[in-house]
Amino acid sequence: MTFAAGDVVILKSGGQPMTVIGVEEDEAICIWTGDDGDLFREAIPAIALQAAHLLDEDDEDDAEDEDDGEKKSEDADAA
Repeated sequence: MTFAAGDVVILKSGGQPMTVIGVEEDEAICIWTGDDGDLFREAIPAIALQAAHLLDEDDEDDAEDEDDGEKKSEDADAA
């Protein structure tokens, strides 16, 4: 998969989202913040990365509404 500067990625094995700031051959140069707010930068083989599917605020609200709807349906089915 090809990445470009500005893409948000995550390791295929998990972890937190990282922002691609550059691409060199088969590596993506990524930055991210640690738990304490420290900024990290690392060249990571592109084969180890996948696009991160982040929810924006509107998507989060929609997902919460869907969850509420599912719970209400389950409650009605149980009654």
